[in-house]
Amino acid sequence: MAPVKVFGQAMSPNVARVLVFLEEAGTDYELVDVDFQAKEHKRPDHLARNPFGQIPAFQDGDLLLFESRAIAKYVARKYKTDEADLLREGDLSEAAMVDVWTEVEAHTYSAALSPIVYECLIFPLMHGKPTDEKIVDESLEKLRKVLEVYEERLSKHRYLAGDFLSFADLNHFPYTFYFMATPHGALFESYPRVKAWWDSIMSRPAIQKLSATMTP
Repeated sequence: MAPVKVFGQAMSPNVARVLVFLEEAGTDYELVDVDFQAKEHKRPDHLARNPFGQIPAFQDGDLLLFESRAIAKYVARKYKTDEADLLREGDLSEAAMVDVWTEVEAHTYSAALSPIVYECLIFPLMHGKPTDEKIVDESLEKLRKVLEVYEERLSKHRYLAGDFLSFADLNHFPYTFYFMATPHGALFESYPRVKAWWDSIMSRPAIQKLSATMTP
């Protein structure tokens, strides 16, 4: 059987989100480069895979998917084992908590943290734009409030959804990895339980392997 294909670049946070789950599953995959500088993501062949002209896109046989969290969830379901049950769909309560913290990551955590990544890394390095310190300061204030909630949650459980690693935890990896490369990465030191949680994610072999391809 041909390996699944991921269309994009590993340095993209949203592509990396998909690759995390493929690496955790230990399955073969093919990463097909899509050159943003050459605007390959707007070409007809890529638009046939992702009609919004973004990355990633994903192919498994005749199945084409886009949107990184949807692809990641498909991967987690397809390659689920007793040892790698990241969605916990066999337990209604556990699955519900995974869903809750997955939503928090998407709509609250990333909303506070990702603007800092864009302003401090992506815009200056890829587009030559100066950092808007006002946006950074406002986002840091939002992020501090989010991390206070995370610190409280992680005082009761080892991971966000409970005492088990889940889909919710691993979804935090791509943008947090880049946040740590900004001048503000030391913020996590003020939240020891959050820092310990992040260190445990970073210690995973799949994460370490992928991190080597993402160094900004």
